[in-house]
Amino acid sequence: MSPNSGLLRTGKGENGESESEPGTRIGEHNPQIDAKRSVQMDIRLLIKLFEENRDIEKAIPMQSYLKDQFPFLGIKAPERRALLKEFFNETGLLKQDFNPDFVEALWDLKEREYQAAALDYIGKFTRKLDKSHLLLVEKLITTKSWWDTVDMLAAHAVGAIAANNPEVIPEKIEGWATSENMWLCRTAILFQLKYKIRTDEDLLYRYILQNNDSKEFFIQKAIGWALREYSKTNPDSVKRFIESNTLARLSIREGSKYID
Repeated sequence: MSPNSGLLRTGKGENGESESEPGTRIGEHNPQIDAKRSVQMDIRLLIKLFEENRDIEKAIPMQSYLKDQFPFLGIKAPERRALLKEFFNETGLLKQDFNPDFVEALWDLKEREYQAAALDYIGKFTRKLDKSHLLLVEKLITTKSWWDTVDMLAAHAVGAIAANNPEVIPEKIEGWATSENMWLCRTAILFQLKYKIRTDEDLLYRYILQNNDSKEFFIQKAIGWALREYSKTNPDSVKRFIESNTLARLSIREGSKYID
């Protein structure tokens, strides 16, 4: 037997104990492998915690509310956040750097509470997100897409990244505004939702006009929502815009709610 034959092993040894991953010497640590194992352990812990609180009776109306698009465990938002607080305290995840692998692992799970948990986790790191995270956010927007995930990602994650890195607007968001993917279009319209006086009015109106002939309910609703929010800051501008352009009735109704 070669002198080095015992240094690179996989699986279990003869005594049943775990041995090193491929390419890792016994007694040494591979940071990438350690991180992967840590994510797996955290995910297993959260699944256990959520499963212990599964409520089938509550799951039925929760699933119906989202048009039966996704299965639910039956854990409502206040309870979910309380469980996540316990989970974060036990794992110390919020004291570590933002971990995209943890987010993607949650997104891959079946029940909708896990995507909601991923959003809660992202929300804790909103101020620390940078342009390198935009590809992850785009993947989340276009995977298991529905308003409950897309809107948070648009207004908070994308909004924060674009505010701190405005170059992503021409580099990425500009293309989303005319994308064939409805949820990317919605995101482009909504990402300035919380900007108030920092809103780039010309950009907002241009994205709206690029989509004002859409028959999609979620696009018409997004246009109205964006206009309604901006009308709290500049009602005269929004009023002129609505009066000067052809918009869907839904968009006009939603956008005019706070305009005298």
